[in-house]
Amino acid sequence: MTPSRVTSPAITSQRESSLLASVPTGLLINGKWVAASDGGTFDVHDPATGEVLATLASATSEDAVAALDAADAAQASWARTAPRVRAEILRRAFDLVTERAEDFALLMTLEMGKPLTEARGEVTYGAEFLRWFAEETVRDYGRYLTTPEGKNKILVQKKPVGPCLLITPWNFPLAMATRKVAPAVAAGCTMVLKPANLTPLTAQYFAQTMLDAGIPPGVLNVVSTSKASGISGPLLKDSRLRKVSFTGSTPVGKRLMADAAQNVLRTSMELGGNAPFIVFEDADLDKAIEGAMAAKMRNMGEACTAANRFLVHASVAQEFTRKFAAAMGALATGRGTDPAAQVGPLIDAGARDDVLALVSQALDAGAVAVTGGAPVEGPGYFYQPTVLANVPNDAAILGQEIFGPGASRINGIIARSVTALIWPRPSTLMRARRWLFASRRHGHPFQPSSIPGQLGPPATGVNS
Repeated sequence: MTPSRVTSPAITSQRESSLLASVPTGLLINGKWVAASDGGTFDVHDPATGEVLATLASATSEDAVAALDAADAAQASWARTAPRVRAEILRRAFDLVTERAEDFALLMTLEMGKPLTEARGEVTYGAEFLRWFAEETVRDYGRYLTTPEGKNKILVQKKPVGPCLLITPWNFPLAMATRKVAPAVAAGCTMVLKPANLTPLTAQYFAQTMLDAGIPPGVLNVVSTSKASGISGPLLKDSRLRKVSFTGSTPVGKRLMADAAQNVLRTSMELGGNAPFIVFEDADLDKAIEGAMAAKMRNMGEACTAANRFLVHASVAQEFTRKFAAAMGALATGRGTDPAAQVGPLIDAGARDDVLALVSQALDAGAVAVTGGAPVEGPGYFYQPTVLANVPNDAAILGQEIFGPGASRINGIIARSVTALIWPRPSTLMRARRWLFASRRHGHPFQPSSIPGQLGPPATGVNS
């Protein structure tokens, strides 16, 4: 069973209302949906209209501790649960997410803004984490070996680390939840999940799906909140918590790592990026444009792996810019439920204003807007797909994540200057998560020894 086989129901206001009404609005603590301890709530908005979609319970510090109480109480019995039992829960969860694929996709589109086509794609790959770890649960092998001197035997057993705090971002509401929850379930760890307050509805619906799949009370707890620090702060100080997994911005990740160090917690951090896209003089430009569009506009540019700055050889810079701007300018913006929409809104007014500020600063410094360059007038938080050319090397847009439908191209370059432009500020944490390059003959354009700071990220060839 796969999401692609599900018939897509018509998207009507009645269907949207019915789906939203089916999403739990409380906190999931010890297997029950409950109100916040102080009765507090917060609203979730549709970024395409600014209208309120739902009102959820807003967890307090006391609620966070109650969730950890439940996770800690369930940990011992959950760790003893047979791997096959845990695997079957994950397999049932995969089947249920697949069965509810259209609901999950619509829910993500409503609260995050991405077009339904992209949301359906997220359901597909998000569900795969459940299936993958269902299969891996029973393969958690240990080791039995002889010591080097041959006199003794060593037995290595793997055990769950214990209760985990899982903090997910707003840009991939389902996939980032399944990516964290599934391995914790497979390993036998209990969890406190804190979704992003901008897109918590998908996580709430997923948590109910996990309950429907048979996960025991206390194993998965969910504390949506408008006050993130009120959740992470007390939990990271609690000695019962044994791991924190976070996907989000680098500044927040650094603070969480510092707090986690106090109790020497295990940490998993997936933080921001600023990937360059490099086009060499021998590139097939049509394929390069196709690759550039995929690298830049996946999830409307709101992804840490998105290409943000395009370093193009001088001999092909004009043609590449013209074709790239034409492709970007042809994209249709609109509410994600509109079948014609290819670019949805940014997540909120702050995100739109951040993109506007970066673009405006570059334009003031001498860059040229080949296409776009401004917000879309009307309701919602839309921004025109934008391509800037002749961007100065010291422009802020080259050194910061854009997280939106904007791309910058510096003046034409020659190959030997590329490494310095990938890392124009080696003393900062502005590291490329990956390179994307277009070339017929450059299998890997740079050796690790030539990279400033020995950062050595992976490279992806578009048409090598």
